[in-house]
Amino acid sequence: MPAASVEKTIEAVWRIEQARIIAAIARMVRDVGLAEEFAQDALVTALAQWPEKGMPDKPAAWLMATGKRRAIDHLRRAKMLDRKHGQIGHEMEIEQMHGGADIDAALDDDIGDDLLSLIFTACHPVLSPEARVALTLRLVGGLDTEEIARAFLVPEPTVAQRIVRAKRTLAQAGVPFEVPRGADRAERLASVLFVIYLVFNEGYSATSGEDWIRPQLCEEAMRLGRVLAGLVPEEAEIHGLVALMEIQASRLKARTGPGGAPILLADQNRGRWDRVLIQHGLASLDRSEALATRRGPYALQAAIAACHARAPTADETDWPRIAALYFALAQVNPSPVVELNRAVAISMAFGPQAGLDLVDQLVDVPELKAYHLLPGVRADLLAKLGRLEEAAAEFQRAASLTRNDRERAVLLERAAAMAVRPD
Repeated sequence: MPAASVEKTIEAVWRIEQARIIAAIARMVRDVGLAEEFAQDALVTALAQWPEKGMPDKPAAWLMATGKRRAIDHLRRAKMLDRKHGQIGHEMEIEQMHGGADIDAALDDDIGDDLLSLIFTACHPVLSPEARVALTLRLVGGLDTEEIARAFLVPEPTVAQRIVRAKRTLAQAGVPFEVPRGADRAERLASVLFVIYLVFNEGYSATSGEDWIRPQLCEEAMRLGRVLAGLVPEEAEIHGLVALMEIQASRLKARTGPGGAPILLADQNRGRWDRVLIQHGLASLDRSEALATRRGPYALQAAIAACHARAPTADETDWPRIAALYFALAQVNPSPVVELNRAVAISMAFGPQAGLDLVDQLVDVPELKAYHLLPGVRADLLAKLGRLEEAAAEFQRAASLTRNDRERAVLLERAAAMAVRPD
């Protein structure tokens, strides 16, 4: 096989297996930073050896075994072989004595628990949300710093620093490499789900830059969610989050025009919605509701998304049900943003004045002062009530607050349209 083809194969195998390899090594060394370093050593060795010696029969297992050997060597050199580490070393020595047997056995460990431990560690609450996202995409998603930086429109050195500091913080805090149990599990799981949710939302509606959507981030978040659902199938909210992402992602192709301009929900061509994704999402929602004694915030949001997905046309949307679901969401997860979304649903179900009355109660909420969707929603309701001059001012205010170029252009167009609308 030509060297270039071997390198492409190595890269493909690495992208698929990286998280599993890092997770297995992290179980040995109890440090995700060291684990990534030893896994990278295995990758470098493969890039040096495979073009000359040929591809091994089981490349993923070869990388796993090589990375583990690096870990054992480190433990020996550091004189850290206590009884537990000694047992690991003994097992590895036996594998090495049998030559190819270590390759066959390298992936026989309980990788599921290791991978789950890696996810919980990368999403630990001791880290900032930005650090959790960067570290998760790096260690679990397999994205390099350039890819993460490009996806979030931040300088590559910034992403690199976040990852380095995150690893250091985990080490200094003595965060155990394990799947949390008992009461700690619920809190930690919430952190994991929140990270995946953040990644998806940034892909679904980018906060800044020239593109309104970044499908790669949506796809990566859905992949992480499905992996988590496979590892912890009994957790209702995981299935709720997967359902939410799949139903929302079904609209991606319909959310922008040929030039990338945003297309709002009511104006989308529903024939372009991905019906396969919708069915997957509805099935995930059914699983979530079957497991839950009480629906959580992700399941409730998925139920709202399902109302849109089931409506053949925008006019047939069950807005009273959506308003009721937002009310339930506000009880479970109260926030000004939820109240703003509930106001929109109320306006669609019971008229724009009813919605505006709720929105006006949010104008002085500190958390929404710089949130562009507040004046955007208010502008839309004012326009429906015929208060065009006020609506134009609110659209302009919304445009001044958003950092997304595509969204700013749409808001300014709507502001200009208020001046030419007939009385």
